[in-house]
Amino acid sequence: MHFVPFVLHETLLIPFSRSVGIPGLKQANGSKMSEFVLLGLSSSWELQLFIFLLFLIFYMTIVLGNLLIVVTVRADVHLLQSPMYYFLGHLSFIDLCLSCVTVPKMLGDFLSQGNTISFSGCLAQIHFLHFLGATEMFLLTVMAYDRYVAICNPLHYLTVMNRRLCLQLIFACWCGGFIHSITQVILVIQLPFCGPNELDNFYCDVPQVIKLACMDTYVVEVLMVSNSGLLSLICFLVLLCSYAVILMTLRNHFRQCQSKALSTCASHLTVVSLIFVPYVFIYLRPFCSFSVDKVFSVFYTVITPMLNPLIYTLRNADMKRAMQKLRKKHMSFCYHVEK
Repeated sequence: MHFVPFVLHETLLIPFSRSVGIPGLKQANGSKMSEFVLLGLSSSWELQLFIFLLFLIFYMTIVLGNLLIVVTVRADVHLLQSPMYYFLGHLSFIDLCLSCVTVPKMLGDFLSQGNTISFSGCLAQIHFLHFLGATEMFLLTVMAYDRYVAICNPLHYLTVMNRRLCLQLIFACWCGGFIHSITQVILVIQLPFCGPNELDNFYCDVPQVIKLACMDTYVVEVLMVSNSGLLSLICFLVLLCSYAVILMTLRNHFRQCQSKALSTCASHLTVVSLIFVPYVFIYLRPFCSFSVDKVFSVFYTVITPMLNPLIYTLRNADMKRAMQKLRKKHMSFCYHVEK
């Protein structure tokens, strides 16, 4: 399994924009807005300290849990050769990177007085948030197709889901996520900002940023819904239909195979619901905002990446067996080193 290193830096977007000639860059740089103020989750210092400790634990769980899955899949030959676990390793890698886009900045803001982010830093957050988020949506769709082939066409599963196809599907997911994120950056980078600069959230995202523009944003918000909102909804509906077909197929299988397949599908459906429900809620409705928006934002940037490793490992005998083997190998290595 080959993973691409992930590095987040707020100055990455501007040089890249110049090189590809993204329109509107001169207008964005010429606007009066040089930074945004993030209002965060709370204005109370005592509550901020409690949230900081809570989210620090969440972040450590995200990093350790997803790293454990990546290392386990990489270290176990049997898991690495299985398309399902190959995709799961990439999903954990994406969750790990996605948490790094928003959580470290949020933790730092809890302990500082000025919760600001530069314009280029805001663009970088939007880019990587949508890049990784869209890639994850496409990957979940691919994982649903993998389960469909495994359950509905088991005799030809390894022939259909061969290593070459898996690599092509992963490459397509990353390319689709990149194209989606670039369109989001283009929507924002052309807007003029000259008025209020307060974002009622703990990170930069398109719905909040475009509301600060000094122009009529009706067309931009419609484009946002047609891009992010419809993309989330279509992927969600495709996933629900595919799992409905899988469940109907399972009715004709033996009870033992049915139980194992149902357990796997239940894990996938749980993750799909945790990811897509917040996406659809936030991006499929323009022109308005609700007080629960922050709750949904926390859910898909913090809670879901933390729960994914637990969902996939607690209900999966193969992953637990591979982790035990990895632990024994590590203990054996430490024992020989000490001797």
